[in-house]
Amino acid sequence: MLLLLAALLQQAVVPVQALPASPVTRIAISPAKLVVAASDSLQLAAVAYDAAGKPVEHAGLHFSGGAANAGVVDSTGWVIARGTGKITGAVVSVIPGYKPFVHRFEVVVVPDAPARIAIGGVPATLVVGQRARAEATVSTRADDRREGDVVNWRSSAPSIARIDGDGVLEAIAPGRAVISAVDAGASATVAVTVMANTIATIELTPARHTARTGDVVRLAARVRDARGREIAGLTPTWSFSPGHGQIDADGALVAYEPGTYIVTASYGRRSADAILTVESRDVRRPVRVVGRLPRTAYPTSEVWIHPNGKVAYLGTHGGGDRVYAIDISDPSHPIVVDSIQANTRLVNDMMTTPDGSYMVFTREGASDRKNGIVIADTRDPLHPKAISEFTAGVTAGVHSAFVYAQPKYGTHVYLTNDGTGAIHVIDIGDPAHPREVAQWKTPGSDKSGRYLHDIDVQNGLLYGSWWNDGLVILDVGNGIKGGTPSNPQLVSQYKYDLDKLYRDVEAVTGPGFTRGTHTAWRHRNYVFIADEVYRNATVAGAKDAAANRMYGTLQVLDVSDIAHPKSVAWYTPEYGGVHNVWVAGDSLYLGAYDGGFHVFDVSGELRGDLRAQGREIAHLNTADMDGATKNAAFTWGVVVNPKDGLAYVNDFNNGLWIVRIEPKPNVVP
Repeated sequence: MLLLLAALLQQAVVPVQALPASPVTRIAISPAKLVVAASDSLQLAAVAYDAAGKPVEHAGLHFSGGAANAGVVDSTGWVIARGTGKITGAVVSVIPGYKPFVHRFEVVVVPDAPARIAIGGVPATLVVGQRARAEATVSTRADDRREGDVVNWRSSAPSIARIDGDGVLEAIAPGRAVISAVDAGASATVAVTVMANTIATIELTPARHTARTGDVVRLAARVRDARGREIAGLTPTWSFSPGHGQIDADGALVAYEPGTYIVTASYGRRSADAILTVESRDVRRPVRVVGRLPRTAYPTSEVWIHPNGKVAYLGTHGGGDRVYAIDISDPSHPIVVDSIQANTRLVNDMMTTPDGSYMVFTREGASDRKNGIVIADTRDPLHPKAISEFTAGVTAGVHSAFVYAQPKYGTHVYLTNDGTGAIHVIDIGDPAHPREVAQWKTPGSDKSGRYLHDIDVQNGLLYGSWWNDGLVILDVGNGIKGGTPSNPQLVSQYKYDLDKLYRDVEAVTGPGFTRGTHTAWRHRNYVFIADEVYRNATVAGAKDAAANRMYGTLQVLDVSDIAHPKSVAWYTPEYGGVHNVWVAGDSLYLGAYDGGFHVFDVSGELRGDLRAQGREIAHLNTADMDGATKNAAFTWGVVVNPKDGLAYVNDFNNGLWIVRIEPKPNVVP
């Protein structure tokens, strides 16, 4: 053993560039088609060849690779898929005395076989001559969407209702027909009734209406025959022109720009129009920087405001081991008064109990590999003191934590586990002696990259941002599914095709880029979910701020039917990503990373492209020459202080910004 160790050490000191080239000049991987289904696995094999095309014996081949969203490749070439996407990997030939030879490859992880089809866009009743566009959503058993599948459409009675290969349905003659959609082993049907077109008049309400961009206007149509009798059960085909916006099958129209819109309801050869006059939303407001606290020792992570409204807590990243306690009683002059330190290189998140007596903060990167959470006494808010910690089962690291109190169940910390992707529920009724009461995680292999990033708990419902698994909603005391903190119960899950949503990122940075559901926030009947999307590579030939940027989209999910969340609106910054959000009143505050700090209007019903509707209220570029990274914004997030109404914006590169959104200026004619 000592001789072997000496030989290895002797080889280790020889610079790689001084070694001769490997006799291996090519590595062939099989199977030839590197494709695997999302819940399956694939065994790869490799053979090394020399310049003469002969196999190289004892080539010492080792595999590696993976993607947080798609799966991993172990050292033997076993690919364990986790979700759709692309896994980038490499096989390395290591022969003692020679330079390593590396062959890179890419495994495409595709959705599993079709399991369900949902048909939409088909009215239950049509009149002769009416047309509609049928839509088919194909999903796997794991609820992954199968995009691009060719669905076979059929009609049981083409002489009554005819449907073509694109799903365009046309009512031909009175009668009944069954429309079916088939994709491999999955199928779905919907029944339609075709009536004779006896429509004489169509009345649209409102016939004339004035709205702002972004307002949802709901139109309704009433049809009558020649005798004036109302014909029930019909759904028109809606359209509008000119202008930009969207109108849904239920007659909900949202306009993106000012102008006059002619909205048409069609029933075959019969149609009627309504006039919609759209004005600018006019929500732009100036911002004012009230106070600044640049940080240079470490990058800045999360910010939190003590319930007294006079103290802010600011975390550290990139080797940071502390949380700053900041006096903000005068917001124009924030002052660091004290800090609390821990064995960690990254304090990502912190939050106080509702009464402000205690604070929980997370740890990642501890030198002894015992991460977890620290519980501090904050009854003297400017001088927090650690009183306990919780590490059991979460030593791999805790990225986020949420403190939630319920009169019936007490106070609990819901925290993420970096190692397993599980959620852990910790009872802190006795803060000095925290104890775990539950764990919960999404189904799937623990070896293939499950990851829970962030948690929000409101009204006894937990909203977990589970990266590749999308948004997961759990009952932890609401009662809708009988859940409690010690017995979380699944309510629903919303998954979506991240690769399709961010295909442009792959186009400019290559496959294997990192993306996933990052954070969620419940507001009224909506849940805002934000994705974190990193480039796979920097811009060739560029440096500093020009070399990199973030991407991301904020989706708005309608959860009025919480068992079936559906995406109804979205917001994508013109530049930068989407990170943490905060909603206060009718305003959503957003850290857009290199896109700076944004505020936009979320009043009323939300549908469509929120940025195109002119809902952005304010924007601030948080680049600063006095920060840890000069002249480069990287806005992490924001907390709105209910005591002073100010936005406390934490920028990763530049510390803390305290911002006021000013009232609209009075314009004197």
